[in-house]
Amino acid sequence: MPDRSRNHPPADLNTLAASIVGDAVGEPTVPDPDTGKDPAAVSLGRRGGLKGGKARAAKLTPEERRKIAAKAAAARWNSPPKHP
Repeated sequence: MPDRSRNHPPADLNTLAASIVGDAVGEPTVPDPDTGKDPAAVSLGRRGGLKGGKARAAKLTPEERRKIAAKAAAARWNSPPKHP
């Protein structure tokens, strides 16, 4: 399955037009973001990103999780947190 985070339309109308023409002709108009990067470093960063949230959640205490959840809910609902 393709990475959907990179499949957003360009904000600029000229870039969008160039993208449409490039798709019609069969030439990529958007450069690969990983070009020029060390493949070993890219894979290390990806592995760290996959385990980061789980590792962080595993070492939080129930009270810390409660505070984080209250802060997130307050941000969503634009109200002050109930457990500061």
